[in-house]
Amino acid sequence: MPIIKSAKKRVRVSNKAAVRNSKTKRSLRSALKGFSKTSSAKSLSHVQSEVDKATKKGVVHKNKAARLKSRAAKQAKASGVKTTKKATPKKPVAKKTTKKTTTKKK
Repeated sequence: MPIIKSAKKRVRVSNKAAVRNSKTKRSLRSALKGFSKTSSAKSLSHVQSEVDKATKKGVVHKNKAARLKSRAAKQAKASGVKTTKKATPKKPVAKKTTKKTTTKKK
């Protein structure tokens, strides 16, 4: 056990982080296992979402996340799952402004 106050706090903080990270890892693993059993479009999007969450929290490296998502998509394609791409909203067109003519005083 640490004696110094800051070291004690570091132990508490790291334990909290370990619990948080293990929950994220567990949800990621369960999503991956669920997808391998069902291979549906809904579970594919759930897997991608969980992978993105784990990456954002720093639990999974971004290259590993890309690899997991790629493998899941490849498996879905092999099983015949049709994936639909989300429609990206069109950017609003900027209105053209007319220049105001001002008369100059002499």
